Amino acid sequence: MTDSKPARDKGTSFLRVFRILEEVVDANRPMTVVEVSEAVGLPGPTIHRLCKMLLEERLLQYEIDGRRIIGGPRLLDFGGRILSGAHLDLERRAIMEALVAEVDETCNIAIPEGTRMIYAERVEAHWPLRMQLPAGTPVPQHCTASGKLYLSQLATPARKRILSRLRLSQNTPHTITDIDALEAELKIIREQGYALDNEEFVDGLVAIAVPICDPNGRFCAGLAVHAPKFRMTADDATHRLPALRAAASQIETLIADGGS
Repeated sequence: MTDSKPARDKGTSFLRVFRILEEVVDANRPMTVVEVSEAVGLPGPTIHRLCKMLLEERLLQYEIDGRRIIGGPRLLDFGGRILSGAHLDLERRAIMEALVAEVDETCNIAIPEGTRMIYAERVEAHWPLRMQLPAGTPVPQHCTASGKLYLSQLATPARKRILSRLRLSQNTPHTITDIDALEAELKIIREQGYALDNEEFVDGLVAIAVPICDPNGRFCAGLAVHAPKFRMTADDATHRLPALRAAASQIETLIADGGS
């Protein structure tokens, strides 16, 4: 009896922590500790103690207002590592290699991290002239196809907060640096379900991205193809949409099967 009680307590504490993280992630918006307490159904002091621990461990973080909480950097990193987990890696890599063979250009998967995107996976085309952006490379959100796609999927309040924090650097003459113009572009992207980077990140580079979503339909990552403009114009890029969407659907099935 003496040995079994700590194990039960540990399990209970773990499940409580997991329920808090699950509630914050599922809410898809910043929450107050009181809202978390009501949603989870645990006493306020317990929630305050556990949330304090999660904040200290950077699994949660305060929103910019200092009152509400959202997922923290360690939680986002954990999600990214799940996406690139070894048990999914082989099949996902095979899907991307088949996509590269079909579209004949380099493809990548990018995930959001704070106010930037990170390349989580990349499969190169055979062309000798190509942009070298290996896995792990951070890129801006406001001028890349995957970044704009991610921003377009956010709820309006969250998107406005992030845009207010972004440095809209003028990477090329085509980069959108006006917030109102970017908002208009994001609205179009949300409606059409894909995003284009028409020489906005790098001169002479064109990209197109579609979303990879979790079983609840929430954005996980962007699946993109990019190429020099002399090989793929913006119009050419849209012709790759059926192949991109088919590959994204296959990866979504992998995520759902892995989760089950």
